[in-house]
Amino acid sequence: MYNLLKGKRGIIFGALDEKSMAWRIAERVVEEGAQITLSNTAMAIRFGQVKELSQKLNAELIAADATNVEDLENVFKKSMEVLGGKIDFVLHSIGMSLNIRKNRPYTDVKYDFYMKTLDISAVSFHKMIQTAYRLDAMNEWGSIVAITYIAAQRTFDKYNDMADAKALLESIARSWGYYYGKAKKVRVNTVSQSPTPTTAGQGIEGFDVFYNYADKLSPLGNADSDDLANYVVTLFSDLTRKVTMQNLYHDGGFSSMGMSEALMQEFLKAAEK
Repeated sequence: MYNLLKGKRGIIFGALDEKSMAWRIAERVVEEGAQITLSNTAMAIRFGQVKELSQKLNAELIAADATNVEDLENVFKKSMEVLGGKIDFVLHSIGMSLNIRKNRPYTDVKYDFYMKTLDISAVSFHKMIQTAYRLDAMNEWGSIVAITYIAAQRTFDKYNDMADAKALLESIARSWGYYYGKAKKVRVNTVSQSPTPTTAGQGIEGFDVFYNYADKLSPLGNADSDDLANYVVTLFSDLTRKVTMQNLYHDGGFSSMGMSEALMQEFLKAAEK
């Protein structure tokens, strides 16, 4: 370990179980010397495994609905109290679509589900940052990161209204990166991650097929949760003080690829059958 986050305080939103990206990020930031609090919904805490993570990392677990401003205020106030000062970094790893869960296609979304998708998966990020801003809860040169996906820029069948939510999430990061950077030198970025076999991700129809496709297309292969955790540690550290308002691709090169030899060979074999 490098002690990149020694003396820093952070809040990790969204850890659910060992498959979740936020879970591994929480472990890595503590390994790098940070003190953290964890936050998720009361239901996620009741039915998930985040209590185990809380005990393992000696991290206070604070129940909150990330779409509720009062709950978010409580998370920031309690975190500053428990950790003994202002916050240095925040992770937003939250996303949910009822349209996907209910198998409603993009051409027939239920609009109250659609609004919930946007609120939970994107607007919660705005609420989270605005809450921190109003409470003056972040230290100067702090870092806020949200996890996103390339479906914000490109169309992927079955990703549904989550694609719209990710596009909004990335726009919020750019806007807040400007305002928070100007006011307090706090930086705000999104990390566009490879398809990752989380509990939520595997609920998307055809996930395994696309996971293998992306792995064959990317020259370095898919980035896993361990790779992501290492990358996010650098974004929370002082090594990236001038990186803000960016959507950073962490996908083994997938975002720059058109066709790979491995994938071409697969298509050729399929054509020969």
